[in-house]
Amino acid sequence: MTVPSAAPASPIAITTGEPAGIGPEIALRAALAFARPCALLGDRALLEQTARDSAIAWPLPAHCALYHESLPHPVTPGHPRPANAAYVLRLLDRAIGGCRGGEFGAIATAPVHKAVINEAGIAFSGHTEYLAAATGTRTVVMMLVGGGLRVALATTHLPLAQVAAAITRESLGSTLDVLDHDLRTRFSIARPRIAVAGLNPHAGESGFLGREEIEVIGPAIAAARQRGIDADGPWPADTLFVPARARTVDAIVAMYHDQGLTPLKYASFGHGVNVTLGLPLVRTSVDHGTALDLAGSGRADPASMLAAVELAAQLAATPLSRERERGRG
Repeated sequence: MTVPSAAPASPIAITTGEPAGIGPEIALRAALAFARPCALLGDRALLEQTARDSAIAWPLPAHCALYHESLPHPVTPGHPRPANAAYVLRLLDRAIGGCRGGEFGAIATAPVHKAVINEAGIAFSGHTEYLAAATGTRTVVMMLVGGGLRVALATTHLPLAQVAAAITRESLGSTLDVLDHDLRTRFSIARPRIAVAGLNPHAGESGFLGREEIEVIGPAIAAARQRGIDADGPWPADTLFVPARARTVDAIVAMYHDQGLTPLKYASFGHGVNVTLGLPLVRTSVDHGTALDLAGSGRADPASMLAAVELAAQLAATPLSRERERGRG
């Protein structure tokens, strides 16, 4: 992956995520290791306690500012509370507002607990969808980067039974448009090569194992090619991720969450980065969840969080990326 290495002028906002998970620890460790301007968003007392419990230096060094947001209820590591769900989303709202106002250069998010947020009565399917709604963005694309792969998803957090109906020519076309555009502007790839997976085994076997490839995916790819996008497929997913094939393209589009993220996480787990494409700001995240079993242990691995912060800084420094943000506001 080739992206500019210059740092953006504004600090990178790092949200600390679910307070009962490993988010506070990995955010602290990543901020210390980053060594360039960043802003930690979270409760001061929680972060100070996390630093003590995890043998992390405190107070924070000069390059890392703390943006305090009060935690309404006490935290027991490993035991998230719905009563703290609104706090988690306030951190994200603060980061979004600061990024759009020019206070922050990009956002890197620690993991949140979707089920606990929903238990609090707040409809929440994930960071990707929340950021789209908060910024008024019609089409966003979830892409993970790691292990020499870039894998974008045609659908995100859906039950498997709903995936086929959610893939339309229009939705897949929009995914390809956003992916192609952001690979050019965010990742500085002049002419991205994109391979598209089929939905069914053997990419439908000429219709014998399903007709989505013939009626939806293939036509969407053909239309994208007419728009100047270098996309091809649909290819059988079980061979598309073979290294010799994957190395020939700049990104792969998978039809659903586990189809794309299982091979990527096998190749890079703990070092991968989730990037939300299509937004008027840069947002990255870790490639894992809240790891409640590790919370409070001081043994959480910050590698993915640090990779997310570093990639956020690189993407925010891309000249065409900055032009896009000025144009979209």
